[in-house]
Amino acid sequence: MFFKPFFIALSTYSIVPVPQFEWTEDNLRYSICFFPLVGLLCGGALTGWLAFCSALDIGRILCAAVAVCIPLLLSGGIHMDGYMDTVDALASHQPREKKLAILKDPNCGAFAVAYCGVYLVLCFGLMCELRDTGLLVAVCPGFVLSRALSGLCAVTLPNARGAGMLNSYTQKARKKLASAVMVVTSVLACAVMTALAPLPGLLAAVLSVLWVFLYRRMVMHQFGGVTGDTAGFFLQVCELAVLLGIWMGGLLP
Repeated sequence: MFFKPFFIALSTYSIVPVPQFEWTEDNLRYSICFFPLVGLLCGGALTGWLAFCSALDIGRILCAAVAVCIPLLLSGGIHMDGYMDTVDALASHQPREKKLAILKDPNCGAFAVAYCGVYLVLCFGLMCELRDTGLLVAVCPGFVLSRALSGLCAVTLPNARGAGMLNSYTQKARKKLASAVMVVTSVLACAVMTALAPLPGLLAAVLSVLWVFLYRRMVMHQFGGVTGDTAGFFLQVCELAVLLGIWMGGLLP
């Protein structure tokens, strides 16, 4: 019953080669519930890379550089694409209709390139700082948390366009079930982060939840709802918030 929705979610939000299934109403009803499982792939891959670096005594610069690339490569860049499109739209300071048009524009603007660079440099710097503290492993559950919270926003907020890939996922989804799955998954991810690094994990969880409220306010004001691009924007910033929270928590006595 659930393997088709699972494979649809995996094929949509990752580069993992899996069997392809038609996007029927029955298959899409549960697909978004499996979205956070893609975060397990990212977290598992990062855990394996950190173990490999530790075994071979790989330096923190190369370790951090590959760590930044892992979620981007495994996701196929789909969420970073949404982040860049959303940054372009927000930086335009145009009316809502124009912002929504910019989200659909396949061309990449100057603000998208600039802020993508800022994002990657910040992630690299934070991962370098965390590498020698042993706290970088606590980031791994954050990939699940970011997807669970992104999915929660997607099913609880109106769609700004009433069309697009995200709308296909959420329009036919069992929203109450999906919301419950996302909440439970978020709590579990926060619990694992806190178990791995009590204070840093707790601070990362707090910043992630705070970002949910800021994001909801922003998308309703700027776009009138969510789109696939703004969902990607949310996810990328949430993962940066996790990194920031764990780094800040590690500085506290």
